[in-house]
Amino acid sequence: MNDVIKLLQSHRSIRKFSDQEIPRGLLLELIQAGQSAATSSHVQAYTVIHVKDAANREQIAELVGGQGYVASCAAFLVFCADMKRPTEASARTGANVERGMTEQLLVATVDTALMAQNVVVAAESEGLGICYIGGIRNNPQQISDLLHLPEHVYPVFGLCLGYPAHEPEIKPRLPVEAILKEDYYTEDSELVHAFDSTMQAYYQARSSSNKNTDWSHNLKPLFDDKLRPHMRDFLVKRGFEMK
Repeated sequence: MNDVIKLLQSHRSIRKFSDQEIPRGLLLELIQAGQSAATSSHVQAYTVIHVKDAANREQIAELVGGQGYVASCAAFLVFCADMKRPTEASARTGANVERGMTEQLLVATVDTALMAQNVVVAAESEGLGICYIGGIRNNPQQISDLLHLPEHVYPVFGLCLGYPAHEPEIKPRLPVEAILKEDYYTEDSELVHAFDSTMQAYYQARSSSNKNTDWSHNLKPLFDDKLRPHMRDFLVKRGFEMK
């Protein structure tokens, strides 16, 4: 196993950070590493907002569900899917641009996620810790207003960056046999049942936030009701009409 694979398999979400600042040069290198990620047709349909204003950080921390580490981490980034830049560039060439296509939404979202994960791997290789903040989508309109996001741009998630102030355990993943199929999709309920036992043991033994639950029960609130039903209308208002 080489060092890159070891790094990838040692990932943990960090929610407690030291006061050490991230050098500006390093932050720029991380963003440039993100830009080196694969991008559909070289569209590069993303924009990253580095939120430095303390009051804005505090407000975002509340909007994403009271996650205080959004305000306390060394750097907080908001990754945005951006179809404004590429469609405007195309329009300047005389193209009859068709905006709001579902494929544009997918391309921009996938591009943004790939770019962010490159940033994360680069950050962790430099000893930084990270935590993705999907709660950005709890109140996407307020976040968009706060960050002055224009039409055809939407916030996908946030990212906390900083030097770790704790050492959480690595959370187990599903067995590879449940994820990797050969030729056809096959059922894996027995593997999931076994993984529930693995996760229950993990949650009961970890050094903080112990609880008596498993993987399947943790998923219940995500699917027991409609999750973030406001997102479709929000995306349409952003110009992603999903035609």
